[in-house]
Amino acid sequence: MSQELPKLRRQLDEIDAKIVDALAARDALIAGIGELKAAGGGLRDVQREEDLLTRLVERGRAAGLDGFYVARLFREIVEHSLRRQQEHLADAQNPDRKAQAAIVVAYQGAEGSYSQLAAARHFGPRHVEVAYKGFNTFAEMLEAVRDGGADYAMLPIENTTAGSINEAYDLLARLKLALVGEEVQRVDHCLLALEVVPLSHIRRIYSHPQAIQQCSEFLSTLRDCHVESFTDTALAARKLREDQDLSQAAIASEQAARLYGLQVLRRGIANQKENFTRFVVVAREPARVDPRIPCKTSVIFATRHEEGALLKALNVLHAYKLNMTKLESRPRPNTPWEYLFYVDFEGNLAEANVAAGLRELASQTGYLKVLGSYAARTTKEAQPAEPRPAVARRGKAAAAQSGVAAGASALSQAASRDDSDSAAHRAAAHGKAAAPPIVLQSLEKKPYRLVSRAQRAEDTQIRIGNVIVGGPKPVIIAGPCSVESREQVLACARLVKELGGHMLRGGCFKPRTSPYAFQGLGYEGLDLLEEAGRTFGLPIVTEVMHPADVERVARQADVLQIGARNMQNFSLLKEVGRVDRPVLLKRGMMASIDEWLSAAEYVLAHGNQQVILCERGIRTFETATRSTLDLSAIPVARELTHLPILVDPSHACGTWRWVPAMTRAALAGGAHGVMVEIHPEPAKALSDGPQALDFAVFRELMESLP
Repeated sequence: MSQELPKLRRQLDEIDAKIVDALAARDALIAGIGELKAAGGGLRDVQREEDLLTRLVERGRAAGLDGFYVARLFREIVEHSLRRQQEHLADAQNPDRKAQAAIVVAYQGAEGSYSQLAAARHFGPRHVEVAYKGFNTFAEMLEAVRDGGADYAMLPIENTTAGSINEAYDLLARLKLALVGEEVQRVDHCLLALEVVPLSHIRRIYSHPQAIQQCSEFLSTLRDCHVESFTDTALAARKLREDQDLSQAAIASEQAARLYGLQVLRRGIANQKENFTRFVVVAREPARVDPRIPCKTSVIFATRHEEGALLKALNVLHAYKLNMTKLESRPRPNTPWEYLFYVDFEGNLAEANVAAGLRELASQTGYLKVLGSYAARTTKEAQPAEPRPAVARRGKAAAAQSGVAAGASALSQAASRDDSDSAAHRAAAHGKAAAPPIVLQSLEKKPYRLVSRAQRAEDTQIRIGNVIVGGPKPVIIAGPCSVESREQVLACARLVKELGGHMLRGGCFKPRTSPYAFQGLGYEGLDLLEEAGRTFGLPIVTEVMHPADVERVARQADVLQIGARNMQNFSLLKEVGRVDRPVLLKRGMMASIDEWLSAAEYVLAHGNQQVILCERGIRTFETATRSTLDLSAIPVARELTHLPILVDPSHACGTWRWVPAMTRAALAGGAHGVMVEIHPEPAKALSDGPQALDFAVFRELMESLP
């Protein structure tokens, strides 16, 4: 074995060297393509990117590789290639930029800081010599750019946990500088120390104030520990190395730990797992951006001291179809009780409607400063392509092999995800009310108002990550009835993602008829469900049972489910009405449609307008099924309310054999989506195994939906 290992390692080294050589050759081809595109034509072919990723994933799986590993690797390669092409276009638009053989990029902090990591990510594809220079403060960094000591600066502007960075906005207003780019950096805070020691031994923790704020919940669990602000996360890590004190720790990146020879005591300690910082790239002069590149433009303005002045200014953006992505206000210097407004919107100064809109905005404001246009990283058009789901790759041929009966196949065709022929789906696609006048008149006497079509004629669409519930495309939610283990929930998440599902469901707190039945893993299960969703990019849905649990569950879950047994738990409805999380409200087993909508009214009346209805079957005299799936509730509810409606055929049927047919029937009836239960081994499930689809049946079901 000892002789074989070096041989295998040498072979690995040879393969790795070939991979690097292949990447270099690919990069050279990308450079040539970039030069050709600089002369004209389209910049990006998203369909080709999807085709490429799909083809490579299929090839990887055929070779025995993990398809998600292949997709993640080549998605990074394709994104780098796109950035390289954008750099060629930027050089073509800005001759002075093209002449730069070497540049100096300023950032706040020390090597290993998140700012330095963002700078390396942004300027890496440029293919010039880059010198990265750290500064103690944002002001020193920006003044260096202004005075010629640096060409660019990476300025953090907002964080998804801590919000806007006020000092950055104030400096942009004060200094004569321009914005020429943006970058998004994932922030994964770790607790670092000289050696692996128990947390109880830590007496002092250093970090940047923003990092301390973003990790406040973790820090609150530590006892007899003083938290001290430091100028930078990486500088805090460097201090540990210099002080050699085992009672000290720092919050910084794992990269900083490697750089300064420290140990990671705890990973992922931020309040929010999805923690990102958006940086803007600052330069002395604005840059021209090729119109083919998705752009943002940033401006600062002050309104006149008149009634409705801010509304008039924002209406200008609407009139010129400029989609606003950010609005921030800061006190106007030396003018008490007046404010400067910072606005980002999608658009390029080179576009006629943007130029005209800014001229109109100038006429509506007392002061206007245009910071510049730059290539966007956060807009929909700028996002990387994804490989197509396995069911989409197989096409209709797979449906013919799935054993779907002719009648069910016809229903499936009617429930097409792209352009349904049902009246309800046509109404939703065009944003029109599905209620005839006689129904609108009857709504005036109903006990609910906010959920009523009389209050809002258009269908409500609820965005959950990149998923839209209530739009023309039905949403598929799938997962286990109960989260039982890490392996189980990860396997379910992998299949849901592979087959084109949109969200992952999983029970962590289980309301069971018998007190002796499995009650769920609780918060341990929620951690596992969150990990699975994050790993495969799926929003997660889970049930919350008690008002006291709502706030904590909402920190991790993307959708809070109110189960059928709790539909009229008014304390719980009020509590989920106070949080900013979509709520999936199941119909009670003995509830009428009006009672169901009245329960939804409780949530909306307490502030949360993000309610999704879910029909899961009602109790009747029929005993063949667990409940009777009331498909007639779909068109009835869609006439009465603007809220989206899903169907849960698993709990209604109680037997897996009937779930596929009821899924297709629900979509044909106009449901905005379905939620089904799956399990790798239903016979061994700890709850509701008889109604769970095994992976093969779920695959057949997904392949039968066009």
